[in-house]
Amino acid sequence: MSERDGWVAEASRHITPERLRELIAGIVDVPSPTGFEAPLAEHLARTLTAAGVPAAAQPIDEHQANALGRLRGDGTGPDLMLYAPIDTLTTGDPEQDVPWIGPELRPDMRPEARHDGDFVTGLGASNPKGHAACVAMAAEAIARAGVPLTGDLVVAFGAGGMPTNALPASTRRNTGQGVGCSFLLEQGGWTDFAVIAKPGWTVSWEEVGLAWFDIEVGGTHTYVGSRHRLPYANAIARAGEVAVRLERWFAEFAERHTGGTVSPQGVVSSIEGGWRRMAATTPSACRMRADLRLPPGFSPMAAKRELLAALEEIGKELSVPDIRAELVLAIPGTRTPPDSWVARSAIAAWEEIAGRPHEVIRGNSGATDANILRNRGIPTVRVGMPKVAHAAEDFSLGMNTVDVNEMVRLTRLLVRTAVDTTTRTRSEVGL
Repeated sequence: MSERDGWVAEASRHITPERLRELIAGIVDVPSPTGFEAPLAEHLARTLTAAGVPAAAQPIDEHQANALGRLRGDGTGPDLMLYAPIDTLTTGDPEQDVPWIGPELRPDMRPEARHDGDFVTGLGASNPKGHAACVAMAAEAIARAGVPLTGDLVVAFGAGGMPTNALPASTRRNTGQGVGCSFLLEQGGWTDFAVIAKPGWTVSWEEVGLAWFDIEVGGTHTYVGSRHRLPYANAIARAGEVAVRLERWFAEFAERHTGGTVSPQGVVSSIEGGWRRMAATTPSACRMRADLRLPPGFSPMAAKRELLAALEEIGKELSVPDIRAELVLAIPGTRTPPDSWVARSAIAAWEEIAGRPHEVIRGNSGATDANILRNRGIPTVRVGMPKVAHAAEDFSLGMNTVDVNEMVRLTRLLVRTAVDTTTRTRSEVGL
């Protein structure tokens, strides 16, 4: 056994299911909807510091904060960031989530940790909070083992990592879409390499970006009592027809742009139009919002032009002349070369733990803060846990259920990658 293998083994000895249960329960029990992560960031900073990892919350405003911990090396080696976002996609508040998430909030949709054998459930227990717990555990294990680091090991927990805009109660409009990660880097939280912990038991070096569009379909404002007497073109009915055809076009877009490990998808996510208080009238316009995922190297403007061309054809088919679209949000997709140090190190760790050659998972269409890190020039890979088997067909349950055994496995991978990187010289990793 090499000296480095010995350090990995000693750190891994401190990774226990019991400690991971304690960490994940504490993280789940602190609500952290997008834009309101400060209490959880403060909890993580306290938890890390108590475990021997100097850490602090990094306020963004009165409600938002990141958490940042650092184990310092002797300055001769590369710095590595282990990163996880900490905000939940939904809020756990029935006034915000119901009925769109379902007729009621199930127990797994609430920020309350529940233990069931090897599983822990609660809002975000797997994504993102289980992954954040693994990052915290990895840093704690390395600290307890006293590994002699050459480079700094940074553990970062970002606010606003979910693909969402601000909640109605937020005082700051820029709250999601990687705002915490961007702020972290702007404030000096820079490293040579990064590993982001997000779902998927594979090492992924590329992922899609996203573009959001507001699509407006025109019609005639009129009155139900005059439908048979005046010109009639219901913008809501027209929008429904447009949405159906867009769903077909999204599948064609994905087929054209699938390549490497990604398969960029698209959806119509919301629709609005008309007055709920005035059901007797039709509106002159109906708006839809769509999310179109972008393969690495494919610009948001190229996506806009493809969408506009598709809408023009749909308009001709439906004899609807007034369909408009505006790009309202865009984050380009990114790629780290698979032969970069961080990819090779993480893949080697994966193979050592899995006991087989690395398995590349293809057809991915999820976007994460890895795009923020890569777009700023930090070579980054993503690795995480698989969805639990009994939640394979339930999106929310998969987000909200974590297998503690998988947490152990992921943490061991993070430890091995971190030790392999931050105990070397810069020249060894190509810097």
